Amino acid sequence: MTGVLLLAAAPLGNPADASQRLRAALSDVDIVAAEDTRRLARLVDALAVDRPARVVSYFEGNEVDRTPELVAALVDGDRVLLITDAGMPSVSDPGYRLVRAAIDAGVSVSCLPGPSAVTTALAVSGMPSDRFCFEGFLPRKAGKRRKALQELAAESRTIVCFEAPHRLAEMLADAASALGPDRPAAVCRELTKTYEEVRRGGLAELASWAAAGVRGEITVVIAGAPVAVAEADPAALAAAVATQVAAGLSRRDAVTAVAEQTGIPRRVVYDAALR
Repeated sequence: MTGVLLLAAAPLGNPADASQRLRAALSDVDIVAAEDTRRLARLVDALAVDRPARVVSYFEGNEVDRTPELVAALVDGDRVLLITDAGMPSVSDPGYRLVRAAIDAGVSVSCLPGPSAVTTALAVSGMPSDRFCFEGFLPRKAGKRRKALQELAAESRTIVCFEAPHRLAEMLADAASALGPDRPAAVCRELTKTYEEVRRGGLAELASWAAAGVRGEITVVIAGAPVAVAEADPAALAAAVATQVAAGLSRRDAVTAVAEQTGIPRRVVYDAALR
């Protein structure tokens, strides 16, 4: 019989958030694959549970090489628990590759549910939570990040993403440019930890705040586009720009005029006219 792959949600910061199933599994499985073995050791000590029989590292730098080894152990009947530093494996963390390989090998995959920075931040943000999209980490390079944000300008669902603290101010400034300076957002920092903070405001306001420097694990929640933006008709916007150009304005000024008249972000109008 094959073993089972257990995906374990780890506390975001407070060890007391660990589930009873996680506590039991840590000392019961054959192998624990951990994103950071040192953080796992601290968690095991904090929970006062027996140390796992065998611990191996499984992170972005070695998951390609380690996945076949773990799948072989699963096929041989071992119970393998995969745990990342915080939150749920596979959600912007290592895990997807192993899950896919285990499924392809006919191995059962189960989950020990628990903390998630995505849903925790969404819940405390004050933004609509009936529909949302998760963008993971936005691109690190400025040009690609701006393009990704521009593509989200008309997204009507609440947007959730992760960001590194040293890139937060630039990301928020780019978001203000692409989505509008007054678009509501919330920056959730150090969730469940001693210095937890949720800062709410417009994107431009938050970018100004973050410019002084921010530390910790960051999750950003951004309100979806207003209905007028989400339902904007690209053909109608392009026609409106063409009308302004025919009246004597440059395309740049025509785009600005249509954006001001409709309340739709300039980037959305520009992209419609360009297409």
